[in-house]
Order: sequence, then C-alpha cells, then structure tokens
Amino acid sequence: TGDNLPEYMEATLQYKMMGRVKPQLNELLLGFFDVIPEPILTIFDFQELELLMCGLPEIDLHDWRNNTEYSGEFDRGGASSDVVSWFWEVVEEMDQEMRARLLQFVTGTSGVPSRGFAVLQGNDGNVRKFTVHGIEVGSCLYPRAHTCFNRIDLPMYDDKADLKQKLELAVTMVATGFDIE
Repeated sequence: TGDNLPEYMEATLQYKMMGRVKPQLNELLLGFFDVIPEPILTIFDFQELELLMCGLPEIDLHDWRNNTEYSGEFDRGGASSDVVSWFWEVVEEMDQEMRARLLQFVTGTSGVPSRGFAVLQGNDGNVRKFTVHGIEVGSCLYPRAHTCFNRIDLPMYDDKADLKQKLELAVTMVATGFDIE
C-alpha cells in the first residue's frame, strides 16, 4: 500500500543489494579478514586502503599535463595563466603519494588508466579529461573537486605559496572525511 511504500522500497533495496548475496559476501569477507585482520583495517580510511592495496601509481606528469583541459576563469588563458603554472609547479614538487592523493581527490581514484590520461573516464564511463576550472577566490577559498567530472575548481590565488598551502590542505582534509567549504 501507499502507507508502507518507503519501508517496502528500503527492504527491497536491502535484499537486492545485500540479502541475496549475504552468504557469498560473508565468505568473501572471512577470506579477506584471513589475509588482513579486521582490527588492522579500522585504522585506514577507504583512500588509504586503496593506496595500500593498489600501491602508488607511477604518474606521468607530462601525460597528465598534456591531457588536461581548462575552463572557467582559465577559458582564455588556459595553461599560460599564472595560477595554472603555479598549480603544475606545485604538482611537480609533490612526492608520488601526494600526487596520487591529488588524483584521488579530483577523480575518486588514485589509479591512472593503462592507456594514460587521454582515456580518463568519469563515473558514467565516458571519457572525461582532467579539468582545471578557475573560480574567483570570493566564491570558494579552497580547491574543491567534482569527481564525477574529473574536475578541480581552483580559486584564482594571488601567489604560489597560497595555492600550495590551500591545495595540500584540501587534499589532506578530504582523506580525513572533513570537507572545507
């Protein structure tokens, strides 16, 4: 009936997502916990666990840079903008782990496609290039990510030091589950 529709939908979803595969899921988890004890897993968030299990990717900065699009405030200047130049300088100064975290922050995964950034996909399976989208500092003080679109909104900072500090803070804070708005 219409009175219990929300409860029915919840129960149906619960069954379809978990209930009908519960025995298989339990066996999978038991096997997984045989390899990595459950208490050890509780100290990692999902992003750290991905990096631990998959390892740090080898990120080709030349490929990343060549397959990046620019939008927003960067429409006209693109890669020649001071802020974009500072962004890439900061990325070059990062170690592999921090680069992987930046990629994870923007795309939702630290993995690079086997055929490179030219075939980076969005969550819909379509190719969506890494995009640096310029925004005014007044609209947002910190970089923010749109993982569905592989896009980072990058405020138009006045200097490289400010960009570096805010970018590293945003990338680090998202790993803790906190969002900066």
